Amino acid sequence: MKAKLAAIPRVKIANLPTPIEKSTRLATKIGIRELWIKRDDLTGLALGGNKTRKLEYLIADAQSHGAKTLITAGAVQSNHCRQTAAAAAKFGFDCVLVLTGEPPARYSGNLLLDRLFGAEIVWCPKEAREKTLQEVFQRLWQEGKRPYLIPYGGSNALGALAYAQAVIELSEQGINVDWIVFPSSSGGTQAGMILGSKLCGANSRILGISVDLPAAELRQRIFQLSNEAIDAYSFTFSVGIEEIWVNDAYRGEGYGIPTEGDRQAVLEFARYEGMLLDPVYTGRAAAGLIDLINQGTIPSNSSVLFWHTGGSPALFADSYQGLFFANP
Repeated sequence: MKAKLAAIPRVKIANLPTPIEKSTRLATKIGIRELWIKRDDLTGLALGGNKTRKLEYLIADAQSHGAKTLITAGAVQSNHCRQTAAAAAKFGFDCVLVLTGEPPARYSGNLLLDRLFGAEIVWCPKEAREKTLQEVFQRLWQEGKRPYLIPYGGSNALGALAYAQAVIELSEQGINVDWIVFPSSSGGTQAGMILGSKLCGANSRILGISVDLPAAELRQRIFQLSNEAIDAYSFTFSVGIEEIWVNDAYRGEGYGIPTEGDRQAVLEFARYEGMLLDPVYTGRAAAGLIDLINQGTIPSNSSVLFWHTGGSPALFADSYQGLFFANP
């Protein structure tokens, strides 16, 4: 089964394998026996992140279809859009990003990088995102620009394969833990991790901390993506919805609105490990991890791997200035 996964076309983008660091000081601070951090913030493309792994498969597919333009969508500070724009520049595609919200007074954070990579930005309300994507696709097709549509978060059956491969990579690095904790949103990363654990026989509990969706909705999305990949690539195992672990208790007031827990988690990772999280994804997942340890849901004698999915450019967004410190 691993050979079947290895045969699926992909291009080389990410610096792999990403390193794993043992975080002794932070483990002591948050009260866990052993804490490892898998550094997918160091994948390399455009300041790194988990979407780079998915883009290795998606870019190969776009090339096979003769595409000239990549299209995808996300929020104003989307890490996925930033990495897609960079991949487009690297491989000679045009890029159009459909971003939800209103144009800000100036570019900052991920949005600044989108523009540096030459992406065209189309703005729309969140509720009109799918409609706008289709309209942009049709316009580009009529203009002869041969568009290739990458789904939100790079999360489809093909993109999920990247994190199946990533879990195999983890097993080959010789790290065996009780828990793997990470931010979960569009579902592709978690679906892939579940597939990868099946492929290599890993038995870690894979826990996604939802950054936006209710648990039932996110669990169903992951279930669907997992089984679409199983069907598409003829894997000989199954995934039951009861195998999908999601915690939605840390969503606060919603996506992109940091809680005090998010803020504290970013500060603790910075001050105990010199490591940068972002206030939307990894900060929220770290806040969940710390609280679950405090509650005893994750026992203090556990070994935990926190999968750092990137996102630190959002720290420099105008919208998060003042979140950590008041201006002098």
